[in-house]
Amino acid sequence: MTTSLSISPSDPLLTLLQRSFPSALPTSTTNSSSPSALTLPSGSVVQGTNTIVAHLSPKIFPETSYTDIENAEIAQWLTLSARLAPPPEDADKVSDLLKTLNAHLSTRTTLLGAKPSIADVALYSRIARTVVQWTPEQRTGENGYHHIVRFVDFVQNAPVFGLGLKEGEKVMVDVDNVIFVQKPVDPREEKDKRKKAAAATAAAAAAAEGESGRAAEGTRSKKDKAKGKLPEAKEAVRDVAASANPMAPKKEKKEKAPKAPKAPAKEASLTPSLIDLRVGHIIKAVNHPNADSLYVSTIACGDPPSKEGTSEYEGQIVRTVCSGLNGLVPLEEMQDRKVVVVCNLKPVTMRGVKSSAMVLAASPRPVEGEAPDDGHKGPVELVTPPVDAKAGERVFFEGWNGEPEGQLNPKKKIWETLQPGFTTTKKLEVGFDSAVVPQLRGEVEGSTTGAGRGVGRLVTESGGVCVVNTLTGAVVR
Repeated sequence: MTTSLSISPSDPLLTLLQRSFPSALPTSTTNSSSPSALTLPSGSVVQGTNTIVAHLSPKIFPETSYTDIENAEIAQWLTLSARLAPPPEDADKVSDLLKTLNAHLSTRTTLLGAKPSIADVALYSRIARTVVQWTPEQRTGENGYHHIVRFVDFVQNAPVFGLGLKEGEKVMVDVDNVIFVQKPVDPREEKDKRKKAAAATAAAAAAAEGESGRAAEGTRSKKDKAKGKLPEAKEAVRDVAASANPMAPKKEKKEKAPKAPKAPAKEASLTPSLIDLRVGHIIKAVNHPNADSLYVSTIACGDPPSKEGTSEYEGQIVRTVCSGLNGLVPLEEMQDRKVVVVCNLKPVTMRGVKSSAMVLAASPRPVEGEAPDDGHKGPVELVTPPVDAKAGERVFFEGWNGEPEGQLNPKKKIWETLQPGFTTTKKLEVGFDSAVVPQLRGEVEGSTTGAGRGVGRLVTESGGVCVVNTLTGAVVR
């Protein structure tokens, strides 16, 4: 059995590929009123335009090879480009996606940088009809999408893509009608700026910390220098005296009394406030290149530039986070959204990718007799902060606000001890039930604060409540 492809007339991307790369498509390619489908020699049928073009990619760009990370990037851009295809989804979300895309292309020729891919063709096919309708201000105004327009013009004309477009089908781009000329972005210059900004921040912090110490140091410096020389002078006098009278008995040195050991630092009381919970903004998420059950997300958590375990992406300080949500939460739901993240767990490497935080999600509580992990087979719902919450905003349980640890000590099992108290209420609000944590029961019984009043809701510093969609009495982790 040979590979065959049926293309729906309402599928512009596959129609464009059929016209542009006829030799790369199966010889048995037909048009059909049914949804597009690719039938493999094994007899299995592949549906969904993105999945079909991913299968066709090696024959469309046979001389171009991609790394696992690049393949994950291609899959992500195929998903995002589908959200930009007419008819568009929510206008605000599309606007945010266009801004992200425009910024991404500001220093790149193609979506991968310089390497062509099927994702470029897919994005062109899905966004060209939108670009045609843009006003000159939207195209080249001060806040226009200059780089998207440049990308569209490049893809439709570059020989490396060789799209089968007639002149009348191309997006007309008037290179002489530029309303606002943007200064070209120099990657080296931008990198230097970021380094200088980080150095300035560190210097300011050091200056503030050492200002009072320097003032006191100036008044003591002369005395300290003199005191430092005094033992040397005494030793010199003793040497001279000994040489003058060699028979004189030497003065025995007194043994110094051992210093008392420092008292151990007082351990912080067990409380959920030790866990650093924050609002996170997932900028993008892709399939893990080495694990089918994992996603790799790029999340802004409000970290400073010099924070260990962070990097920069599209001008934002971000963390790379692996989550076992692949197959439980659709990849498109992991794009450009707010979540709640645990930011002070010890980083772990998951199948070759270092993860520096954890995304909170809810799943049904296991029934009696069921293994604890069975409840994570689904459904799973992400914990959602208020829509107006900002990335990096602190999140805490009512009645348990306090200063989180810098990094939780894995040996103390703080997360493992407190996590069983994370749950959801009948109002679909995420909360902390201290009665479930044996180590806190005594404190709760004698408490007069919010800690002793049942379940404390998970709230942001600005007062909003974190929720889930449908799950009540759930496990949250």
